[in-house]
Amino acid sequence: MIIEIDFNSDEAIYVQLCNQIILGIATSQFREGEQLPSVRQLAETIGINMHTVNKAYSILQQDGFVKIDRRRGAIIAIDINKLQALKEARSELAVVLARAICKGISRDEIHGLVDQLYDNYERNTMA
Repeated sequence: MIIEIDFNSDEAIYVQLCNQIILGIATSQFREGEQLPSVRQLAETIGINMHTVNKAYSILQQDGFVKIDRRRGAIIAIDINKLQALKEARSELAVVLARAICKGISRDEIHGLVDQLYDNYERNTMA
């Protein structure tokens, strides 16, 4: 498991951790039923506070990416609710697209980028 945290980023560490795990699921680095490291183990490996890892795991649980088992810890368990996922994606993409439009990025450039990223996920790689 490779988690890369940018300690100089303005993005909160727990958000980066959540995003890294979601990217790992999308690229099949983490698979359904796989156990994530314990809160203590991951905190020590990355060099962050255990509460930060716990917060990330809790958010991932709320968002339907993991389930928390008292005996086994955090387990990859994707809650498949496509309608809700589409609603969330639309909401998040609206802001991303608005930013892109403000920066002069064209529709074709966005489509090309989305196609490229989607292809990368299908090949289980991340560019």
